[in-house]
Amino acid sequence: MADKLQLDIAVLLPDVPDARDACVQRLTNRLQAEEGVEQVHLIEAQNGEAAKFCIHYDPDLLALPRIRHIAKLQGAHLTDRFGHVVWEVDGLRHQRRARTVTERLEHLPGILSAEANATGPIRIEFDRTQTDTEALRNALRKMHVQIVEPHPTPTPAVDEHDHEHGEGEHAHDHGGIFGEKTELIFAILSGVCVAAGFGLSFVAAVPAGVPIALYLGGYFFGGFFTLREAFDAIRMGRFEVDFLMLVAAVGAAVLGKWFEGALLLFLFSLGHALEHYAMGRARRAIEALADLAPDTAIVRRDGAEAEIPVEQLQVGDTVIVRTNERLPADGFVVKGTSAINQAPVTGESVPVDKQPVSDAEKALRNPGTLSDEHRVFAGTINGSGALEIVVTKRSSESTLARVVQMVTEAETEQSPTQRFTDKFERIFVPSVLGLVVLLLFAWVVIDEPFSASFYRAMAALVAASPCALAISTPSAVLSGVARAGRGGLLVKGGGPLENLGTLSAIAFDKTGTLTEGKPRVTDVVPADGISETTLLRTAVAVEKGSDHPRAQAVVRHGQTHLEEPVAEAKNLESITGRGVKAMLDGETIYIGKDDLFDEVEGPPLPDALRETIEQLEKDGRTTMIVRRGDRYLGVLGLMDTPREAAAEVIARLRTIGIRRMVMISGDNQRVAEAVAKTVGLDEARGDLLPDDKVATIKHLREQEKVAMVGDGVNDAPAMAHATVGIAMGAAGSDVALETADVALMADNLRHLPFAVGLSRQTSRIIKQNLWMSLGMVVFLVPATIFGLGIGPAVVLHEGSTLVVVFNALRLLAYQDKTGD
Repeated sequence: MADKLQLDIAVLLPDVPDARDACVQRLTNRLQAEEGVEQVHLIEAQNGEAAKFCIHYDPDLLALPRIRHIAKLQGAHLTDRFGHVVWEVDGLRHQRRARTVTERLEHLPGILSAEANATGPIRIEFDRTQTDTEALRNALRKMHVQIVEPHPTPTPAVDEHDHEHGEGEHAHDHGGIFGEKTELIFAILSGVCVAAGFGLSFVAAVPAGVPIALYLGGYFFGGFFTLREAFDAIRMGRFEVDFLMLVAAVGAAVLGKWFEGALLLFLFSLGHALEHYAMGRARRAIEALADLAPDTAIVRRDGAEAEIPVEQLQVGDTVIVRTNERLPADGFVVKGTSAINQAPVTGESVPVDKQPVSDAEKALRNPGTLSDEHRVFAGTINGSGALEIVVTKRSSESTLARVVQMVTEAETEQSPTQRFTDKFERIFVPSVLGLVVLLLFAWVVIDEPFSASFYRAMAALVAASPCALAISTPSAVLSGVARAGRGGLLVKGGGPLENLGTLSAIAFDKTGTLTEGKPRVTDVVPADGISETTLLRTAVAVEKGSDHPRAQAVVRHGQTHLEEPVAEAKNLESITGRGVKAMLDGETIYIGKDDLFDEVEGPPLPDALRETIEQLEKDGRTTMIVRRGDRYLGVLGLMDTPREAAAEVIARLRTIGIRRMVMISGDNQRVAEAVAKTVGLDEARGDLLPDDKVATIKHLREQEKVAMVGDGVNDAPAMAHATVGIAMGAAGSDVALETADVALMADNLRHLPFAVGLSRQTSRIIKQNLWMSLGMVVFLVPATIFGLGIGPAVVLHEGSTLVVVFNALRLLAYQDKTGD
């Protein structure tokens, strides 16, 4: 386990005059809420140096890029002193080799943390003042680890200062003369030598030295990679499984048991070659995401069409997509209609109808506000209609590229169980060596020759080697992450994947999560002496300047019910969680919930208006009260209808095993209760400000493991404090992608049971693998002590390793059985 790290990072906050500003406090609180951060405090500016954040964190639980993302979301920019690379590599054939490489990297100067994983890429975080990427590349070459050259097709987003990613086609040597198949071919050659030697040993005419020579060939080919791994581990002061196997094989040779020693190394090398192949299958399932986008695009520039590499596409380019072609970039439709298969990115099983936007220039200025019927993503598949699309993101910044980047980084982050098994192995392996030493002296206690005690000790050494344990968790996590990616679900590492599978409670945001997020005005109730037109015109004039869903609902209602254009109010100010304030014709306008008018200056709410509000809220309406100057003009009632799938999803979650489901909302309590009752939730908590939502999540988490489901923007603080933060509709939303631990790419609540079900199945398989691997050790150790030979022990030992790996690969075929 890596040591706790301390980072002193200069604070560069735009437009913030003082380090004690509220923005700094918000960033401090946000970082402090993250699992793995032990302490965050501010070092005041001194001697001409800028103020700095001092962050104490555990790199096993939290990667430096995550800290950087959080800081940027809060409006801060971190200095480029700290670098971060995620490299696809060859040469990490199994988890023990990966651990050795990790430890050797962590001993290099300037390395903050490193994580090599047999099931994923290498992640390294380093201090640029002490080392650089070229030094890291050279260090990996010396460890016989080859970096895979970047794929020529769209690659994940790269921050020019902080990140370097490589993935795709293998363009280097793969660790031997036969490329990536070297280990497998050596294992097969070892088997041929062992089989030939065993067969010839029964032929009387063959000299005795011939079978021994063949067994030595088996030793060479079977022990080649094992010896290299053992040597690297010993250099780091560790005894790994490879060392135990070599000791057992050498011991067998000393006893003259050449066949059994060669068989041991053959089966050991074959098992790990097949393990490498099986895990490569799961990795390729993830790497396939990067190949979804086409290599080229047909673009129209200056009236002419040309086919260019997708890397050359610029924001604002118009791309032509023919029928049944994959889309080359994120963008929006400006010409043509079609149904697009978005399953590769969002996991939606039904194609989504697309149509052109009405104003391309306006859409390009703010593409994040576009609805699903206009927005398209790279890697999705066009249907039967030709389309023209305006590009809104470069290929390296597309939703698909960002997902590939995040999934790649997620592979390098260990789950809680994996951290536990790594700790266990570091204690267990020396204990095995101690047991072997004791068994070597069994001849002192019982009447048998030293050779018999020595053979028994070597057999026990094989039996106790925790090969299956080492791969049991990472294989399941990798397969789970890969299956999630195929299903339109982004899971950021083994920790969120495991935690999601152990949840007992889920908290939902209301607007846009359980409801459609598209409220409509249902009631316009003017005060005495005020006409509906006056009330509506005033409300529309103010809300035209806001992009809040309720404001847009008021504007839409005004456009259909008012005959003349409405002026726009000035100096619009948002009053967090309460409403808005603006100026219209020299008068101050307030629009908001009743709490707002208990806080601002002016006359209190009239009793008649308060009664109207209570009745509307009792009927499940959200209310917006309008006051101009000192006169109340009336109240608007809005309703946001529950999602069609909400009740069904809640029922499915109960079937899966979620015991408690809570809705938290900024709406009034009556509205919250009405929606909760409709969809079948246990409880509803309304009238909550953002800070209140955080407090609610903290309280729930003290009682049990809880997930927070929201849109990833307004709900970010609450999501950060939950056991798992889940963002809805993350496709196309950078904020949602960065904020959540788990992101549902489609704006479809039905994907939530799939996410929880997959995580629970992953947890089950991890437990099965642990019981299987530990159970085999518990069975074999006594069996070898009481006489089971090396040959049967190694067959059972290596067999359990392969069973564990292929059991984990079952997750790639997981189906949500709670659905239709």
